[in-house]
Amino acid sequence: MNMDLSSGLSQAQSRRHFLGSLGSGLTGVALQAMLAREAVGAGTWAPPDGLPMHAPKAKRVIWLFMRGGVSHMESFDPKPMLNRYAGKSIEETPFKEVLSPEKLKNVRVVVVNDANGQQRNVIYPMQTGYKRYGQCGVEISDWFPHIGSCADEIAFVRSMWTTDNNHGAQVQFASGRHMLEPRVPTLGAWVNYGLGTMTDDLPSFINMGPRYFDTRDGHYLGPAYDAVNLKVDPKNPLSFAKPEAEMTGPEQAAQFGMIHRLNQLTAQQYPGDRALLARMKSYDLAYRMQTAVPETLNLEDESAETQRLYGLDQKATEPFARQLLVARRLVERGVRFIQIQHGDGAAGAWDSHSGLRSSHSKLAEQVDKPISGLLKDLKQRGLLEDTLVVFATEFGRTPGTQGSDGRDHHPFAFSVWMAGGGIKGGTIHGASDELGFHAVEHPHYVTDIHATILHLLGLNPHRLEIPGRKRLERDFGKVIREIVA
Repeated sequence: MNMDLSSGLSQAQSRRHFLGSLGSGLTGVALQAMLAREAVGAGTWAPPDGLPMHAPKAKRVIWLFMRGGVSHMESFDPKPMLNRYAGKSIEETPFKEVLSPEKLKNVRVVVVNDANGQQRNVIYPMQTGYKRYGQCGVEISDWFPHIGSCADEIAFVRSMWTTDNNHGAQVQFASGRHMLEPRVPTLGAWVNYGLGTMTDDLPSFINMGPRYFDTRDGHYLGPAYDAVNLKVDPKNPLSFAKPEAEMTGPEQAAQFGMIHRLNQLTAQQYPGDRALLARMKSYDLAYRMQTAVPETLNLEDESAETQRLYGLDQKATEPFARQLLVARRLVERGVRFIQIQHGDGAAGAWDSHSGLRSSHSKLAEQVDKPISGLLKDLKQRGLLEDTLVVFATEFGRTPGTQGSDGRDHHPFAFSVWMAGGGIKGGTIHGASDELGFHAVEHPHYVTDIHATILHLLGLNPHRLEIPGRKRLERDFGKVIREIVA
């Protein structure tokens, strides 16, 4: 085949023009990021070699994020003192020191007016009961009984805190930086950057569920490290999964074959062009994804017993159950980081400023059984030992009432839990005070979760730095050693 690609446009321009003629196909997912990365990669840094920096205990992460702010008091840190002092102002209780200026600093305190028009912080009782679960005896609210049945697999961290008291805290939990600060890569991007892929057929980093505050992950690492957004719809799983124009399978195979031949010609002229080799690999990924993604989302070959375990047979649980069962299939196929976000709306459905009992009970019903199903399914398949499952939310909710039946945002104490690869199950770490107002025992900023996850994956965040990019010490976080097996 005799072809002079140097005439007219440059070779790179010719390739890009040819790809552009394919329209907004799946190449937009696998190729556009690679081409953008190529421009960034012209600098002085390059990704690590994809090998762990120390012996890992986990290979992959399933990150479950409840958008809006789950009440820690009505989930994994019950506070019976709220019932004892319900209706009283915090100042009228033995715990009034939680309102001291030194402790409050920038916290937003919810107030209501009493009969005399005076403002006071009125304690709102717990909206559900609780009981102890497992040999560890952890107290969990009655809204999460299925997760409770897995308590001995889980490490509960009850002493989280953050600095953003609005829902930009979702960005902060993912990246470690306040939303008003310059954006930096998210945890999933760092994992993708540090370890790379374990599969030739699927992306290394996938997001399912709504994202509103920041739809990017890579930032200064480049778009190659953004998550690929996946919908659990086998007919339309990716926004760019189909060619712009109708074509048969053989026609599309011919197109990709032509791309491959063009790149091979250039590779012969420039054998040391690593960027070209990376592009060729990404083209192959784009082609294979068109088969691998729909196959992964097809749950028909899952047994009825497995589908019931997740809750696919129940209307309330089916949507989230489908996502979590797909997540298990993705980790089986080598996807490194799966980010699943629950709770639609700009703020997130868990944002219960009013009607907390009805909203939280409904939302908990949607996620409780599917999450326990995921943990049990991973364990029985031998995948939990090297798969890290994280349950997180951007902040907690206030002990005081907002209006008559809600709780406001509360960044100074909330709960997160982790299970699986390298985690010491049945652990209760840290504590908030009697009202759930402040993290008082082993307090942890959100990047301590990041540091723990990276450590379990065999990565040291200090060695993932990029030349010329300043990170804050707090961004690195500290490993929570007490929950590591």
